[in-house]
Amino acid sequence: MTFRTPGFGRRLGTGRTRLLLPVLVALAALLVAFLVFTAVYTDLLWYRSIGFSSVFTTQLQAKVVLFFGAGLLMALVVGANVVVAYRLRPAYRPLSVEQQGLERYRAVIDPRRRLIAWALLGMLGVLTGSSVAGQWPVWLAFLNRTPFGVRDPQFHKDVSFYVFTYPFLRLVIGVVFATVILSILAAVMVHYLYGGLRLQGPGDKASPPARAHLSVLFGLFILLKAVAYWFDRYGLVHSERGAATGASYTDVNALLPAKTILAVIALLCAAMFFGNLLRRGMMLPGVGFTLLVLSAILLGGVYPLLIQQFQVKPDELAKERQYIQRNIEFTRQAYGVDGAKVVPYGTQPVTDKKALQDEAAKLQQNGVRVLDPNVVGETFQQLQRIRPFYRFPDTLDVDRYQVDGKLVDTVVALRELSGAPVGQRSWVKDHMVYTHGYGFVSAYGDRFASTEPDFITRDMPAAPNQAIKVAQPEIYFGERSPRYSVAGGRGQQELNYPDNSPSGQKSSTYDGQGGVPIDSFAHRLLYSAKFQDKNLLLSGAINKNAKILYDRSPRQMVQKAAPWLTLDGDPYPVVVNGRILWVVDGYTTSNGYPYSEQMSLGEATRDTITDTRSAVARQANDHINYLRNSVKATVDAYDGTVHLYQWDEKDPITKTWMKVFDGTVQPRSSIPPELESHFRYPQDLFKVQRKVLTKYHVTDPSAFYNGEGFWEVPEDPSAKGKRQPPYYQSLRMPGQDAPSFSLTTVFNPRGNPQLAAFMSVGSTSRDYGQIQILQMPRNAQPAGPGQVQNSFETDTKVKNDLFTLRQGGTKTVPGNLLTIPFGGGLLYVEPMYTKAAGGSEQQPYPIRGKILVRFGEGIAAADTLDQALTQVLGGSGAPAQSGSPGTPDDQLSAPAKKAIEDLKAAVTDYENAQKKGDYPGMGEAWKRIKDAQAALSAAGQEPKTSPSPSPSASPSASPSATPPSS
Repeated sequence: MTFRTPGFGRRLGTGRTRLLLPVLVALAALLVAFLVFTAVYTDLLWYRSIGFSSVFTTQLQAKVVLFFGAGLLMALVVGANVVVAYRLRPAYRPLSVEQQGLERYRAVIDPRRRLIAWALLGMLGVLTGSSVAGQWPVWLAFLNRTPFGVRDPQFHKDVSFYVFTYPFLRLVIGVVFATVILSILAAVMVHYLYGGLRLQGPGDKASPPARAHLSVLFGLFILLKAVAYWFDRYGLVHSERGAATGASYTDVNALLPAKTILAVIALLCAAMFFGNLLRRGMMLPGVGFTLLVLSAILLGGVYPLLIQQFQVKPDELAKERQYIQRNIEFTRQAYGVDGAKVVPYGTQPVTDKKALQDEAAKLQQNGVRVLDPNVVGETFQQLQRIRPFYRFPDTLDVDRYQVDGKLVDTVVALRELSGAPVGQRSWVKDHMVYTHGYGFVSAYGDRFASTEPDFITRDMPAAPNQAIKVAQPEIYFGERSPRYSVAGGRGQQELNYPDNSPSGQKSSTYDGQGGVPIDSFAHRLLYSAKFQDKNLLLSGAINKNAKILYDRSPRQMVQKAAPWLTLDGDPYPVVVNGRILWVVDGYTTSNGYPYSEQMSLGEATRDTITDTRSAVARQANDHINYLRNSVKATVDAYDGTVHLYQWDEKDPITKTWMKVFDGTVQPRSSIPPELESHFRYPQDLFKVQRKVLTKYHVTDPSAFYNGEGFWEVPEDPSAKGKRQPPYYQSLRMPGQDAPSFSLTTVFNPRGNPQLAAFMSVGSTSRDYGQIQILQMPRNAQPAGPGQVQNSFETDTKVKNDLFTLRQGGTKTVPGNLLTIPFGGGLLYVEPMYTKAAGGSEQQPYPIRGKILVRFGEGIAAADTLDQALTQVLGGSGAPAQSGSPGTPDDQLSAPAKKAIEDLKAAVTDYENAQKKGDYPGMGEAWKRIKDAQAALSAAGQEPKTSPSPSPSASPSASPSATPPSS
């Protein structure tokens, strides 16, 4: 027989249930705490790995201070008012239907009122703290503000007040407003719940204590409104009411005094509410509040409207002239275009053929960039990818390098990793073998090797005698790096490049400074949680000294190292002292500059490239009215080392943030000269400035008001409905002795397809940032880009040439339409590429078809630029570029002709042998190439660069067996 206490099982089950809930809550809290710790600590480890831990800790400290400061302020003030309202509850509540209904709620709330109050106040504090913590840049910039040395013409305050102080004051006022409003709502709810306020029944609707409490709160609210009215006066410098941005005639003469009067009325109204503590009744505060509302409507709305309608509109130009002048002056300052030089051009074009031919000879000597980086990405991909798991960007970059003692425009790209081969993927291969890209590939910008790019650096491994020396070709940090990789472990074999060795690859082990050590259990646990990948914790392949590399795209790294910067959308690689560096341009921006026109950064920088290509990042639609290229940043492609260099030494915003994050930005004097020689004027800054200059090249207020001389950025002829992008090219502007690497664009008159102006900005040390605008005569404007493109398609001879190119299953791909100041006029040059249509395997990538040229009314298409110039200018034309395909046979001696034929045959044999993997045949063909080059040199026709064999895209080709190219 067994005995059991009745109900024992039920009590045990109930006890277990009661115990289970706290355990689950505790476990959930521990899990959340672990995840938060993981996120914070792994971020700290990443910052330490690049030497910028102070950036992380400074941000974290600021966020913590603002979170707890604002959260506690909100919770304490609202909580204090809840307590006051509860303690002021009436001891006796009259019996009524209303109070009987509220009694049910009081019965539920009263036993749990403290728990409910703490929960609600805690939630309110967290929400407020989280919101305000995100404004840490506003607070830190205010604390470290730097004067601009420029005063606004209305209030005579330094511009720093509007950029740093005014946003902080608005933030403080906003937080205090929210606190007071929520205190009023909380007090009203408590007073109503406990009978201090009632909606029904005879007599007073509010008890004297409730009336006094709410009078104080409403008085504080209206007092804050008076403060807001006073500071609203300074916001008028950003007004959009008038003919131009900034305080207009109506703002200054109607709204400014109205704001002052409203501030005084609000003070009086607040005093009436506070005075209600000494008397009974709400009549006086009600009168004051009504007066404030009516004043706000009449003074703040109706009166300025009447002034605008009856004083300004009948004579707007006269009334607004000085304010338009302020807008012009401050907008040009804010966007850095106040030094732009606008000069008349095209009034006296050169007509003498001999002079034009001499000019063409100089042009050819300097070189014209006919290789379009926006088109030949596919060509690089096919000819230099080598293996399918590598990838080039679809938009390449343009730089300049010293090659054979001459500075040449160069189209460059990095061979980055796209992932482990399809069908061979595993966790180890994805994250520990295929960890990095390999190689810097470059080609002459001003020539082709036959119809394909004439490569300067190529293949993998690159030949040691190539013109651009790369000592560290591995790319662990790039734009297309994997999400994370584990590299550098003892004995770890990471793919460097494929070859024909028994292992099938040349391996290496990462030994750079970048990355976070992951050879400890604690770090492996943290990163396993961060990336939600158990293999990081369980894999036995992770050896001693291994590091995890993540968050490693150049823009992402620089953005984290300098969160106060806005970054250019197009980082570009450079080779400096044998190492590959990414260069990222950083901007300081603001929307607080007085009298400056505001614009969307995203909209201003949109063009064909940002809309159709993935390699260039779009800017966010942030609204700005101030922009400076303040920082040049570099990221080492091998070890991830980040350097920030101060570029604009006058920018007060940069100086402010250099105080905040002390020691993170190096002075301009520390930039290595070899690196500075590769700096180029950034595209996004240029795009914003050209948009500004469509209007603000006009500096006379009357002409600006009429808008007759405004310009627009033309439509890209090759992409309907999209803006033409700016182009990098080396050119010699009128009055310059030597060519300069420049960024160029053109303008159309607004609503007119003709050409209004040509704009260029230099990137060399002697003219960096100098904007030059050649303004065309208004009575004889040349053809614009769309008209030039149309003339190429309709000219009889060019049309026939293009028709021929489009036969046999091929299509044409237009390259960049370059506009070049030439002979007192404008020379247009456009490479036209051909590409197999319909996915044909014969030639699936763009190659040079024709070079199209227009000067004046002369139009031509030829295989080379010099041939096209000869057709357009007449005579013998410019001297053919040495070694360029298409040199007329009658200019060559018989030995030279034979040497060229031998060279072509040897190149063909080399390519055939490479495709077959016939390495002895490749070696023999290479010897014949060198012999033919020597014979050509002996014949007096030494080329600047010999035709180089095009590498096969076949996976069987061995890059390691490729002989050095000359």
